[in-house]
Amino acid sequence: MGTRGRLRVYLGAAPGVGKTYAMLGEGHRRAQRGTDVVVGYVETHGRRHTAEMVDGLEVVPRLTLHYRGTTFTEMDVDAVLARRPRVALVDELAHTNVPGSRHGKRWQDIEELLAAGIDVITTVNIQHLESVNDVVEKITGVPQRETVPDAVVRAADQIELEDMTAEALQRRLAHGNVYAPEKIDAALSNYFRAGNLNALRELALLWTADRVDDALQQYREQHAITGTWEARERVVVALTGGPEGETLVRRAARIAARSSGGDLLAVHVARSDGLSGASQGALAAQRLLVESLGGTYHQVLGDDVPEALLAFARAENATQLVLGDSRRHTLARLLSPGTATHTVRASGDIDVHIVTHSHTGKGLSLPHGRGSLSTRRRIRGFALAVLLPPLLAVALTPFRGHVNLVSDVLLFLLATVVVSLVGGLAPALIAAVAGSALLNYFFTPPLHTLTISETNNALALLVFVLVAALVSSTVDAAARRTRQAARAAAESRTLANLAGSVLGGPDALTEMLQRVRETFALTSVTLLERGDDGWTPVASAGSAVSRPSEADTEVPAGDRLVLALRGRLLEAEDQRLVGAFAAQAAVVLDHLRLSRAAAEAAPLAEANKVRTALLAAVGHDFRTPLAAAKAAVSTLLSLDIHLSGDDRHELLQAADTSLDRLAALVDNLLDMSRLQVGAMSIDLQPTAVDEVVARALDDLGPDGRRIVIDTGDDVPLVQADPGLLERVLANLGANALRYSPAATPPHLTCSRLGDRVEVRVIDRGPGIPPDDWDRIFLPFQRLGDTDNTTGIGLGLALSRGLTEAMGGSLDPEETPGGGLTMVVSLPATTEVAPAAPGRRERDEATR
Repeated sequence: MGTRGRLRVYLGAAPGVGKTYAMLGEGHRRAQRGTDVVVGYVETHGRRHTAEMVDGLEVVPRLTLHYRGTTFTEMDVDAVLARRPRVALVDELAHTNVPGSRHGKRWQDIEELLAAGIDVITTVNIQHLESVNDVVEKITGVPQRETVPDAVVRAADQIELEDMTAEALQRRLAHGNVYAPEKIDAALSNYFRAGNLNALRELALLWTADRVDDALQQYREQHAITGTWEARERVVVALTGGPEGETLVRRAARIAARSSGGDLLAVHVARSDGLSGASQGALAAQRLLVESLGGTYHQVLGDDVPEALLAFARAENATQLVLGDSRRHTLARLLSPGTATHTVRASGDIDVHIVTHSHTGKGLSLPHGRGSLSTRRRIRGFALAVLLPPLLAVALTPFRGHVNLVSDVLLFLLATVVVSLVGGLAPALIAAVAGSALLNYFFTPPLHTLTISETNNALALLVFVLVAALVSSTVDAAARRTRQAARAAAESRTLANLAGSVLGGPDALTEMLQRVRETFALTSVTLLERGDDGWTPVASAGSAVSRPSEADTEVPAGDRLVLALRGRLLEAEDQRLVGAFAAQAAVVLDHLRLSRAAAEAAPLAEANKVRTALLAAVGHDFRTPLAAAKAAVSTLLSLDIHLSGDDRHELLQAADTSLDRLAALVDNLLDMSRLQVGAMSIDLQPTAVDEVVARALDDLGPDGRRIVIDTGDDVPLVQADPGLLERVLANLGANALRYSPAATPPHLTCSRLGDRVEVRVIDRGPGIPPDDWDRIFLPFQRLGDTDNTTGIGLGLALSRGLTEAMGGSLDPEETPGGGLTMVVSLPATTEVAPAAPGRRERDEATR
């Protein structure tokens, strides 16, 4: 396979900003450098300056197509491929090709050129991107019917924004550089209002900024850059689940808002060192607040809170970090400076904001529930083990004559217990040995020697050492158990957070891997599946790896699945937790595959249900007209019965009527079957409703003349299949006639509502309760029928299926005063043929 071509996109906020002009200018620059450049398709929209830019460039002749009596031209893909230039200029990426072209959309034509190794330069407006299509319609009031998937544009090797202020674009328009003079006033008062243009411009800038941000993050990952690049403000706010959380979130949101649309990220560190006082209810409320302010919520696991916060901030390229002032009292702050102080010291190039709040200094005065022994606590313990016994010996020396040895031993034992509480077993053993030596040297006769003259004194010192060792061991074991319990609690909270944050649907697996990546501060997480041909990435968060050997850590997720982690080596405890995530990822993958299988099996189950109902219906409804026809024909063939001419005519008429009913039943069944398998042939075209109504009433025979018609004078054409619409209206008319009293005949009305046309078939019959409205559209239902001679209950089901196949809808309504109204809604169109190429932007401007 050859090298794929490169795609360059000129993105504009609105028509007329100069995308095509810039594309042609780039074509001239490349041609002057000796590059082989051709024009595959350019639409000048009658703009003189744009047309002049085409001069001097080779233009590939267009392909001529005939459609419904009109001639159109499209890009000749085959001609461009045969010419095989180095660069092709192809205008209007979102353009819809005329039926009969190789592809339905121009971006598909461009994909074929890129696959052939041809570089393509193209243009597109922001309003034609699918992700913002609905937003643009709300802003401008103009629906954008031609769209291009965002992924096509995001995959471009280069995107260049053609930007222009609203005032400058309006001046261009007023000078006749965009539209013909007769179109200018309408354009300025509609699509090209200043508010519309500013909104479209902002959309284009934000979309392009996101695309640039993605490229920046990818570059940082590829080059292992961990330092902060202040290309875009990102504000991270640290949440503890405390009462100050709301204050911090709102303050961080204001900081982000002042940073020209900076990002807001909230993060909670689930500690494994026993600080488990976070309220999950408070965290859930703060998460909702963050998301309501346009931010995102994240949770990470870390033994060292400052390190975990900074690791997350650097991984997200954050520029500012918002922390709350400590809730602890002064005494607790003297024992430990706190998270904020350590974060500020290690923050480097990340700005740290310490936010005061109403709960500052109102927490517990001593650390509460801190059972694990961090490195900092052990260092303090060793320091106390070295300093406390000598200081105690110096303090007790003046009182040797007043305090006996037992009291001295108890005081040194108390000091050893204090050391064990602070630093654990090892510092306590040092304190016990040092205390024993000091007691022996300074307080046990003979003084100032290590000799013990009395047995009781020796026993007292031995008991002192044993008690100190036992107490220290007990304290250390309790600390380890507390650490393990806290670790388990932190893991449980993290698992609960992951389980709660993963959404259902096709993106559930990717969402889970993204949460794992954030939780453990990894560069990428990839779920790999081993097949007969090797490893295949199933889903990934970050840059995917193709085999386990490329990862820093690999965690089995099943017999054929492996979770590949990149970014850092995980500790054994973290790997165990990731193993739980891996098992859950395997379950999610199985669930997604089972869901797809179930979705594929659902039509089969529905078809089987319909088949069963069909057999039950055929047993009666097909047999009735068939039996009547059979009886009439048998009578006519009988030689034993002498029939008059009138009798023979009546029997033939009965047989003909029964066979017509039978043929109609078969047609309905075949059409219902075609609809269910998607094989119904639909020919959509601009259709006059009044003409179809007339034909539908003719199909009803003399009874059709009873229906009162009001189709209106200003009803536009609808996009429909005339034949299928005729069947729908005939079915609805027949139902209305069947249930309407003789004195109040049915009514049929037409009206326009927005961009749709509604046809109402109104009867004054007994009506149907709203709870049963859905049932009347099920096949083989005859809700309310009492004669069992009116068909097999396919009329309404078939009518709704045909209407929806044409892009419309069929819904019931209550008739005021009693009865039922069936509403057929179809898309309106004012065109009798597809718009000519280049007409799209002019239509947008004049709507």
